[in-house]
Amino acid sequence: MHLTDSHAHLYSEQFRPDRSEALRRAQEAGVRTIVMPNVDHSSIDAMLELEAQAPETCFAMMGLHPCSVTRSFEQDLYEVETWLGRRPFAAVGEAGLDLHWNKTLLAEQQEALKIQLQLAKTHQLPIVLHTREAFTETLALVEAAQDGTLRGVFHCFSGSPEEAEQAIKLGFLLGIGGVATFKNGGADQVLPGLDLKHLLLETDCPYLAPAPHRGKRNEPAYLPLVLRRVAELLGKTEAEVAEATTRNAAALFNL
Repeated sequence: MHLTDSHAHLYSEQFRPDRSEALRRAQEAGVRTIVMPNVDHSSIDAMLELEAQAPETCFAMMGLHPCSVTRSFEQDLYEVETWLGRRPFAAVGEAGLDLHWNKTLLAEQQEALKIQLQLAKTHQLPIVLHTREAFTETLALVEAAQDGTLRGVFHCFSGSPEEAEQAIKLGFLLGIGGVATFKNGGADQVLPGLDLKHLLLETDCPYLAPAPHRGKRNEPAYLPLVLRRVAELLGKTEAEVAEATTRNAAALFNL
């Protein structure tokens, strides 16, 4: 079985003690492809170093995370743009809006997202969207930017059936991760009504570990737990879900 972890911070400091072993465990679990989102200027070197160490498995994105947006975010986006012009990347991301921690920088986050949406179109890349307590605001910007060429994924999707429909209508995929395995995660209200062609699997490691590892460090080797839950809710076999989501990821990220 070939699985793709479409969103994993495997370069994170939390994996410093056992990164090689985590990669090995991922391979043993059938996770053969790992797509890595960038956070900001501080994460680029570690991410690209891991990609160079495992070029058949790990693929880097380039973007600015909304939680790293400051009042002087332009320099960070200049660096993102410079890197996008320097070499290939799987996507622009992760970008988006996050109003969980700080609502005072909404205007700056919105401007940073607008710029990254344009960069995705300019470089003909998908964009990976982070939306925390900001789905409506994010959707509005995506809708305004959508000219028929914009594509991407709402990563870590845990919204309502209506929000899923809105994202899909805009031509975006939904990234399904560990939250789908949580008792009150809401996936049972959303996933049964969706077609596999709209879904990706992800861990968002080291965050959001699926049950029964909730609260611990997440890693790509736990992706089969998400696979199992998605298959159960869709009434599909695990092989069907693995094949479809890996195909979707390969097409979206041009892997």
